[in-house]
Amino acid sequence: MYKNPDIKYLFEPRGVAIIGASRDKSKIGHKFVENIHASGYKGKLYPVNPEGGEILGYKVYKNVEEIDGEVDIACIIIPAKYVFDSVKSCAAKGVKFAVIIASGFSEVGNSSEEKKIVAFAREHGMRVLGPNIFGVYSAVSCMNATFGPSNVRPGGVAVITQSGAIGVGMMGKTVTENIGLSAIISVGNKSDLDESDLLEYLVEQEQTKIILMYVEGISEGERLVSILKKAVLKKPIVILKSGRSARGAMAAASHTSSLAGEDKVFDDIIKQCGVLRAETITDALTWVRYLANIPVPKGENTVIITNGGGIGVLAADACEKFNVNLYDNQTVLNKTFSNVIPSFGSSKNPIDLSGQAPVSYYDSALTAALNNPEIHSVICLGCETAVFDPDVFSQVVQKQGVGYSKSKPLVYSLFGGSKIDHYVREFQKHDVPAFQDVYESISLLGAVYSNYRTLHQPPDPIQTIDMDGDKMNEIIRKVRADDRTFLLAAEAQAMMQIAGLPMPKSRIAHKLDEAIAYAEEIGYPVVMKIVSKDIIHKSDAGGVALDLGNRKEVMDAYEAIMHNARAYKADAKIEGVQVDEMVRDDVETIIGARRDLSFGPIVMFGLGGIYVEVMKDIAFRTFPLGRQEVLKMISQIRSYPLLLGVRGEKRKDIDKVVDVIMRVGTVLLKCKDITDIEVNPLVVYSQGEGARAVDVRILLSKPQEAI
Repeated sequence: MYKNPDIKYLFEPRGVAIIGASRDKSKIGHKFVENIHASGYKGKLYPVNPEGGEILGYKVYKNVEEIDGEVDIACIIIPAKYVFDSVKSCAAKGVKFAVIIASGFSEVGNSSEEKKIVAFAREHGMRVLGPNIFGVYSAVSCMNATFGPSNVRPGGVAVITQSGAIGVGMMGKTVTENIGLSAIISVGNKSDLDESDLLEYLVEQEQTKIILMYVEGISEGERLVSILKKAVLKKPIVILKSGRSARGAMAAASHTSSLAGEDKVFDDIIKQCGVLRAETITDALTWVRYLANIPVPKGENTVIITNGGGIGVLAADACEKFNVNLYDNQTVLNKTFSNVIPSFGSSKNPIDLSGQAPVSYYDSALTAALNNPEIHSVICLGCETAVFDPDVFSQVVQKQGVGYSKSKPLVYSLFGGSKIDHYVREFQKHDVPAFQDVYESISLLGAVYSNYRTLHQPPDPIQTIDMDGDKMNEIIRKVRADDRTFLLAAEAQAMMQIAGLPMPKSRIAHKLDEAIAYAEEIGYPVVMKIVSKDIIHKSDAGGVALDLGNRKEVMDAYEAIMHNARAYKADAKIEGVQVDEMVRDDVETIIGARRDLSFGPIVMFGLGGIYVEVMKDIAFRTFPLGRQEVLKMISQIRSYPLLLGVRGEKRKDIDKVVDVIMRVGTVLLKCKDITDIEVNPLVVYSQGEGARAVDVRILLSKPQEAI
């Protein structure tokens, strides 16, 4: 049995073979040899081409098996139809990693060939990177095994990208933006190695200080989430993901044969992991460039120092958007700044030096802010005025921006003409976080604080609730025997009762007399619903009657429901009419759980009722999880203030909502055949009064999909 090779040999290979090396300078096979040669690679380079000869002074081998030295990675740059034979030769040679540059596989529908290659490679102890990639750059090995730019600057930023074109573009952009790379690697179709495999190496690698990932779709999401949660405690991770829109998700799937998934799910779960999600390439590159060097703040008290009221207000708006907390202890602010700002200035945060203040006031104000332990970060804004001399200000930046770079975060936003623009570029060349757009600087500070909160969050132990899974699975077996993939209302209620969810009183009547008797037993008002495996959407069939307050209304409703059901589907098998306790009104929420194609078991919470599809005020998390994370999910929705109590109403029973979410998630874990659970609405009452699950829907996987 072959053993998987150590992933470090992908980044630190002792020998590299280029299969498809070429003497033609216009071909990728030549560019690979040229780039590896120019980067000063420390190991052995072996060009491979059936014609033999020599390329750039290197002997060209006719076959990889002829090479007499160790080959840890083989870059395969030949047409797709020849790749499998090449992989077989690599296996015979004992190559550890097949880096398949070639395209023409699953991204164009040729999945079978891709699977055949991976299966053979794994059987012979070899891993596959790609296909459809641009290669691997590793600073620790001085190896640029890519067809990207040759003048990559070594540094502390590692990049993992699913898109080859974006990856090559990033390589060029990092050169112009003065960003140093520890590694850049593309995963392409992710036929074998994926982001999780690469993260396990990069998180532990000393040279890598921060990691940037560009993804289009996630396949092994459960494993990735597990790795990310641990990784962010060691170094910041930034993700840029395409496929936010429906059209973008379609393009991503066709481009890399991956499932982009629902973006809301991705967004919430990535943030649950403590990963920073950038919306643009500009933001992503800005964050990774500076986060590696900006110190982690000691607290969340931020001050703005400005010479313009307008730009100060813009900055305050940006702070709210990017979750940067402005310090508002006026006593401390007065004491700190009263002696260092002009009499016509303001010590109310934003600290306004006013447009009449010369640059010298900036030096005094910044010194005061940076020396005060109560202030943990500073935003410095400057608008070009007649008394704002950019030449003098550059000296202040050199003194403050560099001198305090190891003590607390300090970002700049300078707005003006060509001279200001020149100095902003000069500051950036020296890794000073300075920008013309105030939102850019505060977006960066927001990322700093998001990372700070990840590092300082208290432990939140995973929790599940003990319940009788055997009883629940017995119900599911009976549903399977009836050849159904959904539970009838009574079955779903029985599941929830086993799980300990608060359900309304309920009975199933098979004739009118029973319906009347059950209604009087339960107590008016009641709700009545058709029970039929052939009618899933009861309301559409006219199979629901609400707020029935007496015997006559129950009689009329029973006849109407039966008539409507037969008219809706004449051949429907009707098992009876369900009579339920009418739950009193209050805040309606929705709780769900499902097996996500990318991330596995997840739970959902949001504003419920009939408008859930319209409002889409929901949040997601992976499951299992801890109680504090459930509370964060609940507080994330826009409608959260309804649970806190509005217009004199009492606070709602949020603790009970947490309990229901934990129970619904646990049902999903206990019953592997369940794909979806939806409790809608869960009516939440005042603190201490609990909640009631009005309706429950449970779906099962198709028999061949059963886990």
